[in-house]
Amino acid sequence: MVSYVNALLYGVGGIVVAGMALLVAFQDRLVYVPVLPGLTKSYPINPARLRLIYEDVWLRSSDGVKLHAWFIKLLPDCRGPTIMFFQENAGNIAHRLEMVRIMLQKLQCNVFMLSYRGYGASDGYPSQHGITMDAQAALDHLMQRTDIDTSQIIVFGRSLGGAVGAALTKNNPEKISALILENTFTSILDMAGVLLPFLKWVIGGSTAKGLKIMNFLVRSPWSTIDIIGQIKQPILFISGLQDEMVPPIHMKMLYAKAAAHNKQCYFVEFPSGMHMDTWLTGGDRYWRTIQHFMEQHVSGRKHDGSNSRSSDSQSS
Repeated sequence: MVSYVNALLYGVGGIVVAGMALLVAFQDRLVYVPVLPGLTKSYPINPARLRLIYEDVWLRSSDGVKLHAWFIKLLPDCRGPTIMFFQENAGNIAHRLEMVRIMLQKLQCNVFMLSYRGYGASDGYPSQHGITMDAQAALDHLMQRTDIDTSQIIVFGRSLGGAVGAALTKNNPEKISALILENTFTSILDMAGVLLPFLKWVIGGSTAKGLKIMNFLVRSPWSTIDIIGQIKQPILFISGLQDEMVPPIHMKMLYAKAAAHNKQCYFVEFPSGMHMDTWLTGGDRYWRTIQHFMEQHVSGRKHDGSNSRSSDSQSS
């Protein structure tokens, strides 16, 4: 009996060690996917192909890494809101151009699209520390421009981009007007249990000391759940209930954490939305939701901000 218990304990210990080893070895491949399978790192199209007015922007991050971005304008003299769009982890900014084309039309805005380091035409290799610096370099660039209204900068992040955008928004309370998060995860450690199901037991059943070790081993924790409550700007949470990548409960947890400290939080659900197509399946309601949010908090319309709103009050 004793030998059986010992064997069981050794087996469980082996699973824990193996799970941690896999997390360490493959975490960057799980978090960052600059190149889609079967494609190259280069851009398949550029904004000109969609007849968009754009500018190639080249930046230097604070550690010297050369970055590429597209600044896309609705009109040559458009001084309306400017959305900083931070993409999901797979592929590059060119794969989001069709969505951005519609965004310009529906929201009457400019859009700034940054290629994270290691993505598209940007140099370097992705990491949380590096991408955080990249996002700051992009915002600093926008703040120096004289052809836009720098008081109307909105951050919009989807999935990994939501984690990037949340960090940037927290760090720049005076420069960013509002934040939009779509299908964003609570943290990479939580996502590890989703992408590698057998790790759920390791993570969920670990002691506090074990969790500290796991957090130490994760190079890019992107723990948005730990910073969302520190953001003071208005936040719109957009959740696709059919999300096959990030469980929708992650968005509900982020909203609950934010709304406990911020009275200008709004949560909107889209029943047929999947991880990357909520903007498409959501139809006109999707764009009206964002437009209404921007009109309240960016375009100067008066808003009492007295209560946080759930999906019921924001869905009309």
